[in-house]
Amino acid sequence: MTNDNDKTKKNGGVFQKILDKVEIIGNKLPQPVTLFAILMVVVLLLSWVFSGVSVLRPGTGADTGEPAEYIVVENLLTKEGIQQIFTRMVDTFAEFPPLGLVLVVMLGIGVAEHTGMINVALKLFISKVPKKLVTFSIVVAGMLSSVAVDAGYVILIPIGATLFLGMGRHPLAGIAAAFAGVSGGFGANILPTGLDPMLAAFTEPAAQIIDPAYTVNPLSNYFVMAAAVPLVGIAGTWVTEKIIVPRLGEYNPSGENSSNEKEDESSKKITPRERKALNWSVISIIFILILVAIAIIPADGILRGGFDEDLGKHSFRPFYDSIVPIMFLIFLVGGIVYGLVSKTIKSDKDVSDMTSKSMSTMGLYIVIAFVAAQFVAYFNWSNLGSILAVKGSEGLTAIGFTGIPLLIGFILVSSLVNLIMGSASAKWALLAPIFVPMLMLMGYSPEITQAAYRIGDSYSNILTPLLPYFPLVIVFVQKYDKKAGIGTLIAMMIPYAIAFMIARIPKFIIWVLIGIPLGIEGPLYYGEEENKDETAAHYIIEEDANTNQTEFAENTFVIGSIEAKREELDYIVEEAN
Repeated sequence: MTNDNDKTKKNGGVFQKILDKVEIIGNKLPQPVTLFAILMVVVLLLSWVFSGVSVLRPGTGADTGEPAEYIVVENLLTKEGIQQIFTRMVDTFAEFPPLGLVLVVMLGIGVAEHTGMINVALKLFISKVPKKLVTFSIVVAGMLSSVAVDAGYVILIPIGATLFLGMGRHPLAGIAAAFAGVSGGFGANILPTGLDPMLAAFTEPAAQIIDPAYTVNPLSNYFVMAAAVPLVGIAGTWVTEKIIVPRLGEYNPSGENSSNEKEDESSKKITPRERKALNWSVISIIFILILVAIAIIPADGILRGGFDEDLGKHSFRPFYDSIVPIMFLIFLVGGIVYGLVSKTIKSDKDVSDMTSKSMSTMGLYIVIAFVAAQFVAYFNWSNLGSILAVKGSEGLTAIGFTGIPLLIGFILVSSLVNLIMGSASAKWALLAPIFVPMLMLMGYSPEITQAAYRIGDSYSNILTPLLPYFPLVIVFVQKYDKKAGIGTLIAMMIPYAIAFMIARIPKFIIWVLIGIPLGIEGPLYYGEEENKDETAAHYIIEEDANTNQTEFAENTFVIGSIEAKREELDYIVEEAN
């Protein structure tokens, strides 16, 4: 709980009592730094206990025609393992993905914040946007932020807290709404993101285990993912307003931040100088965006890559990889222009002081990032996560589900695996070779399996401390409630996870039953598009058939087998419908 007065504001009921218990138990856990250190030791011991345990790597072995490969638990307490731990410790920390991203963006945000630009912009936003739409806007903006890779964690979550605080509401509710959108709504977007081609790159070779000529369009899930945006936005808004806000109650700031926060509350009116400074700041940001557009619109633009045969155009990968530096420049330049016009910046020393002040608030996060990076590395090096994922998928297969129950089971397994493996691509690399061929033989397309995975890989993100950005969110929470811990955050996010699961799974099943395409070249069923089977037939004929008369009978047999397979798939589809 955030403070004693808040407790009296909470609604009763069984569900709220369960959340209270979760928060109490979770907050009894050690501090995040200590917890990750303990988990490091646990992983080391488990790698020793289960050393040599192995599973067949999905997509290899006699059934696939590929040489058998095995995933083996690596003992990290051997001489080689200990050497790896010590020799790679610094690189593991320095290369921890969230670390550089967070610190670079925070340099720019520090200038924009301490000059007053962000505060004035948010006050203007609050005055213009109806209060009923603020929460919905935060949740939806969180989903859309995945276009900027992981920048939503760094930028949108603290903005959500500031927005709610400026409206006289509890800032933790703003953090929860933003975190739910950014992480719990992961994958739902009305814009294509880097995740689309990344997942398709794993789905296609998995599909080719059954059909060597099968191709997967990177936008094959676009329709079903875009349709989830308003649904998740509504669900996130309902949870925030009906559960989280009543649960948290009124915010009573205390401690060293109290005076600053009260001052922000009492000075909502924007002065003419502030408005003028904000206008010039917006102009400078627009100028930067124009330069970015010039760099990405032409096919040979500075931030365009080589020609991508899958997309049929030059890649945007350099632009995607540059989003964080671009956002850094937007906040830095916008903040400096605002500060010069508003007179909050009088010399270059002021800018330097602002950036250093911003970094001084990140000390706890840097410490947490160090131990979290080591834990994640140990877990990956030991292969424990990969083996758990394969065993879980094998368990689902052994149950014998078919059709819709199998899709639902696969979504649930994906969400459970998500609790122990943070990387979306790493999980899909393991699960795709198992489930894509299996569901193809049941008549389901690779695209529908990929869509089911993306749903399972979303709503449980907000519940796992193994999420790389989870420590950062805890730091944001503790800015407003120094007594908050892991339990506080998980208790806030459980209702979102349940609501998103309830919203997305039934919607997906209804989508499948109605028969709406999943996206561009996104069929629901394998063989639904006639050219899929024809392509496979041509592939086999080109590889195995010769014009030689002596082999004519064999070629006829191959073609006949293909036709028989097509009839079998048609029957499976009819049974599924």
